[in-house]
Amino acid sequence: MTRVRHRTNPAEGYTLIELLVVLAILALLLTLAVPRYFHSVDHAKETVLRENLRASREALGKFRADTGRYPDALEELVARKYLTAIPIDPMTDSASSWVLVPPEDGSKGQVADLRSSASGQGRDGRPFQTW
Repeated sequence: MTRVRHRTNPAEGYTLIELLVVLAILALLLTLAVPRYFHSVDHAKETVLRENLRASREALGKFRADTGRYPDALEELVARKYLTAIPIDPMTDSASSWVLVPPEDGSKGQVADLRSSASGQGRDGRPFQTW
């Protein structure tokens, strides 16, 4: 009959094989979890970008409807309480990296729309700069 040896002295520690098996299991779990994590981070950034653009464009439209012109800068939307703060572009992590689009129809003001200055493209294949 084979006898199972139990550790009686905790100072004996673990064998190299036991440590390698645990490390292999951890490595396998990480190869499954890490790509999903980064995918979810990218998805969250795209969602925040879409929402920031939607809210900013809505504020631009309300400003124009109220004043009959576009604002001269995004700070004017904040000063007049159309926005609580200039939104941050999550792709560049900056509130000052927006590309400001002037009105095409010759309307007064400097900011008719805004776009992200981030390079790259979303999951739908469209570049961030065209959103």
